[in-house]
Amino acid sequence: MDGYNAFMLVATLLVLMMTTPALALFYGGMTRSKSVLNMMMMSYISMAIVGIIWVLWGYSMVFSGDGVFFASPATNFGLKDVGYDGYTFMMFQLTFAVITTALISGAIADRVKFAAWVVFVPLWATISYFPLAHMVFGCTDSALICTTIGAQDYAGGTAVHINAGVAGLVLALVVGKRLGFGKEPMRPHNLTLTMIGAALLWVGWYGFNVGSLILLDTEDAEFTSFQFLAETGLTFANTTLATMAAIIGWLLVEKVLHGKATTLGAASGIVAGLVAITPAAGAVNIWGALIIGLISGAVCAWAVGLKYKLGYDDSLDVVGVHLVGGIIGTVLIGFFSVTSDSATTGIAGGAVDGLFYGGGIDSLVSQVLGVLVAIAWSGIATLVIALVIKFTIGWRISEDAESEGIDLDQHGESAYEIAGGSSLGSKA
Repeated sequence: MDGYNAFMLVATLLVLMMTTPALALFYGGMTRSKSVLNMMMMSYISMAIVGIIWVLWGYSMVFSGDGVFFASPATNFGLKDVGYDGYTFMMFQLTFAVITTALISGAIADRVKFAAWVVFVPLWATISYFPLAHMVFGCTDSALICTTIGAQDYAGGTAVHINAGVAGLVLALVVGKRLGFGKEPMRPHNLTLTMIGAALLWVGWYGFNVGSLILLDTEDAEFTSFQFLAETGLTFANTTLATMAAIIGWLLVEKVLHGKATTLGAASGIVAGLVAITPAAGAVNIWGALIIGLISGAVCAWAVGLKYKLGYDDSLDVVGVHLVGGIIGTVLIGFFSVTSDSATTGIAGGAVDGLFYGGGIDSLVSQVLGVLVAIAWSGIATLVIALVIKFTIGWRISEDAESEGIDLDQHGESAYEIAGGSSLGSKA
């Protein structure tokens, strides 16, 4: 019991690190120098707001009962009737809510009022994330992998990545394009920050995936220490190998399409592989992980260019990486999921066998339906919130402010001193 709690505390800390500093650095480096502080602030404020509302009503909506779409926000409001022995699990799930919401910010970099984002964050977490998290993670039995969305999802391919990716696409369409999008270069200002952020995300993701082996009853004799080692070992290996394969897949496609393998491509490949293996980490063997990683890296490298062809301005490729990667990982479970007897093979395995392991088409159909449910829920919820904000306080900063830089306009600061001048803007 004490050992498992220590394991989960470490996993929780790793996932907390994924938002700040990891995502903040990853996104911050990808923006232009006049936008880096605002981009990082969107991650920090997401952590602050979502963490508080999670404790107030989010945890209750996800875990307090058996509602079809969500549980009652009042049952465990403010952690009422939640014992201290449940705080580690509560905090682990808090970090998922935080990172999911923060991921969306990359789709609307450079052009959104900070106040509009502050309003959006609690509304979206409440209406989109908490219900989907309940459908995917809201188990009330002792199952190790439990979902009511109709698909296997080990650590959040639907509730986290498809959810955030769809939200990013909807916001990009509602908010509109940046000034000069498609006409002038909008290159990352500091790829060193992005590479550091990607590396930290990779490390943090072990908490995300390996920590998602949730034991609701740690005294259950049916789940032995050997099985625990098998499951955590499998998810650790799959997370690592899929990510490695995704880097190669991304760089190969990048080389073919653009003639060069870039550091930004390597960093993006890391995230694409991590996204895709998230739902499948406990369901596939290492060969499945390698194939999922390679496919996700290659397809996501191609998909990030769709914004120029289709005309939506997804600033930092949330759609191309998180939506596409989440769909790939979730759907491919239907092909590569494999059940095993961990007592004899050391592999815990998925809940059912996939198409390539004699399980027929049922698993694949379930995975596709789970993807469609996540897309529909997130799309409708996000669109309603986005339109309400658009027609009330509005999303966009002024064109002059966007041209001058959102950091100065919204925060009165600049990330870098120029020629010994002050970092404070004229409006500070």
